[in-house]
Amino acid sequence: MSDQIKTAVQQLQKAIEKTPSAANAVFRATTTSTADSLQTTSEVRGFELRLDEPPELGGGDTGPNPVEAVLAALGSCQAIVYRAYASVLGLQIDRVEVEARGYLDVRGFLGSPSVAPGFQRVAFTTRVSSPESAERIRELAGLVEQHCPVLDILRTPLAVEGTFEHVGTRASLDAA
Repeated sequence: MSDQIKTAVQQLQKAIEKTPSAANAVFRATTTSTADSLQTTSEVRGFELRLDEPPELGGGDTGPNPVEAVLAALGSCQAIVYRAYASVLGLQIDRVEVEARGYLDVRGFLGSPSVAPGFQRVAFTTRVSSPESAERIRELAGLVEQHCPVLDILRTPLAVEGTFEHVGTRASLDAA
């Protein structure tokens, strides 16, 4: 698998060197919520991701909630970037485990104007099992810190734009 990862990363690098505009990617997810529940289903490249809330927040507990999904995305991205860079550098990595914690005050979600609705902070611990020297793994960790996309998304303010569209149902159109 390591050779497959290394080859994929090297091919991507070559393709971007040849055609720099190929580096600009757009990722998409479409999320729907139907029925009388907090459960959502997101469609991503043909994959289905189901999220929900725990019962104490009014959900049916059929999947992780969105903020837990953010933490899982951080952990997954860290593990992927460790594997990708290790493969290119020829480092053996036996296991990567990331424990991510998000600290959130639910009063923000409940409408308190004095509390932000999102995480106040995120902390994570990455454990790398490897026969490589501690120095080489520290170098690898530095590269991951610099190049992990989800870590960057969480650390760096970015422009987020949204629009709202009201799509009337037949019942609402008949009542008008």
